[in-house]
Amino acid sequence: MILASASPRRHELLLAAGIPHIVRPAHIPEHRLPGEGALDFVRRIAERKARRASREAADIVLGADTIICFENEMLGKPESEPDARRMLRLLSGRDHWVHTGICVLSRDRCIIDVSSTKVSFADLTDDEIEEYTRSAEPYDKAGAYAIQGRASKFVRFIEGCYHNVVGLPVSLVYGHLKGL
Repeated sequence: MILASASPRRHELLLAAGIPHIVRPAHIPEHRLPGEGALDFVRRIAERKARRASREAADIVLGADTIICFENEMLGKPESEPDARRMLRLLSGRDHWVHTGICVLSRDRCIIDVSSTKVSFADLTDDEIEEYTRSAEPYDKAGAYAIQGRASKFVRFIEGCYHNVVGLPVSLVYGHLKGL
């Protein structure tokens, strides 16, 4: 199986689950279409990644994309330290959703699905946000935080799949792989 993602977290999650794969990132533009909602966006990007990587003639390709939704705003990866601080201030003391679209593509099937997890953040002080954004951790993560890292102390609770928040709903992926 090809993992069409540059995310080290997705690679590590598949390794930990014993799902053999090779990493072949599919570099595609990740821009929202006018009027496109979060679920449609992550489904479309996951499928585009899988189809781009499928040109390598693998039997199975996995594409994935994750986005954070707070109220009506979709939060991707922060573009700068001020952007990371802005995102963390938005999430502070509130609930948000993490949506990961997956596409499992084989020679004769294309399975597209989404996992959604509700995450509740504690109230963050300006000092906590400042300290966290001085680390390297927030800058390659949707929503500017890593639940499995230093930001774990900011999470009050989650409802849904923990691995989805890390970047890949492993049990959902495995279920679709078993069905091929």
